[in-house]
Amino acid sequence: MSTVGEMSTVGEVTLGERWRAARPAPAGVHVDSAACSRQSFAVIDAAARHARHEAEVGGYVAAEAAAPALEAGRAAVRALTGMADADVFFTTGSGHALDILLGDRPGERRLACLPGEFGPNLITMQRHGFATLPLPVDGSGRLDVDAAADALAHDPPALVHFTILGSHSGIAQPAHAIAEICRAHGIPIIVDAAQGFAHLDCAGIGADALYSSSRKWTAGPRGVGMLATRPGLLSEPAVLRLAHAEVNIGLHVALSVALGEHLAAGPDAVRARLRDVGAGTRTVLDGAAGWTVVEPVGEPSAITTLRPPDGVDPMTVRSRLLAEHAIVTTYLGPERAPREMTRPALRISPHVDVTDADLAALEAALIAVTR
Repeated sequence: MSTVGEMSTVGEVTLGERWRAARPAPAGVHVDSAACSRQSFAVIDAAARHARHEAEVGGYVAAEAAAPALEAGRAAVRALTGMADADVFFTTGSGHALDILLGDRPGERRLACLPGEFGPNLITMQRHGFATLPLPVDGSGRLDVDAAADALAHDPPALVHFTILGSHSGIAQPAHAIAEICRAHGIPIIVDAAQGFAHLDCAGIGADALYSSSRKWTAGPRGVGMLATRPGLLSEPAVLRLAHAEVNIGLHVALSVALGEHLAAGPDAVRARLRDVGAGTRTVLDGAAGWTVVEPVGEPSAITTLRPPDGVDPMTVRSRLLAEHAIVTTYLGPERAPREMTRPALRISPHVDVTDADLAALEAALIAVTR
C-alpha cells in the first residue's frame, strides 16, 4: 500500500512523476523543500538563456526583451494571491521584502505577530523600531482566532505581521481568518508566505502585502523572491529601491518560469498532493528510533517536525544523514523561533515527487544514525 498516497492507473503519469521527470535526478534523497526545492530543467535553462542573451546584446537590451516574461511572472503572483490589482515586485527574498515594508512604514511602531515568529524577522522588526505583541495561540502554536479577535479589538496595534506557515513547524495558520479580523478593525496586515506560497492556499486572503521567496515550494532559483502589495501601499522611494537597475534579471525570468510551471501543474492538485505527502511522512517517521512528530498526521502541509529522543543531537543527525546516506534534511535550532522553540529539532519537507522508497530509506537511515 502506498504511504504517500499517489496511485496511478495503467498509462497514467502522476503529478509526482511529472515533477521528478522535469528535473535533474537527485544525488540521494531530497526531503528539504522548506529550505530549497529542486529547480526544473526549464527554470535552470531560463536563467542560462538570459545570461547568454546579455552576453550577446548587452544587459540592458536583454532586460528590455525579458519584460513580457517578467510581466507573466507578476500576473502569476496576482493569480496565486487573488490580488488582481496588486503591485508586484521582484525582491532578493523574503527578508528583503520585510525590510522594505517595515522601513517604508511611518507612524506608530507596535506590531502584533505569532509567538512562533521567525527569528530573523524579529531582528528586522527590532531594527526598524517595532515593539512586538504576541497574538494568542493554542497549545500547538496555532492562532486562537476568537481570542485574537478580542485582543485586536481591545488593543489594536499599528500593524499585524502574520506568518502563514512557520519555518520551525508544519502547523498551518488561519491566514484568511486573521485577515478578516484585521479588516474589521482597520488594521493593516502583512502576510509572510515564505513557506506557504505554492504550498497552502494563499488566494483571497485580503492582505495589504504578501511576500515569499522563490527557492522553497515554488521551486525557483535562490536569491530572488516576490512581493505583492495593494496599489499605492509603498512610497515612491521604496518603489524606486525595488526597481533599481542592479538586479538579477535572469533569476527573475527563471522565477517567472517556475511560477508558470506551478500554474500549469494545478495549484489545487499540488496542495492536495502535499497534504498526502505530509500525512505519509508523519505516519512513517513518528516513533522511529524514539523520534516524535510534532504535527497532527492530517495537518494540511508537507512539513514534518521531528523532536529527538533524549540525548540525541539533531544537528549531528542531520550531518550524518547527509554524509553517510545522502539524505538532505534541515536542522532546526531554537534561534529559528526563539519565542516558541525550547529545544532543537529536525525538519523533513519532501515535495510532490517523494516516493515510498524515499521515505523508507529516510526511516532506515534515521534509525541507523540515531542508534
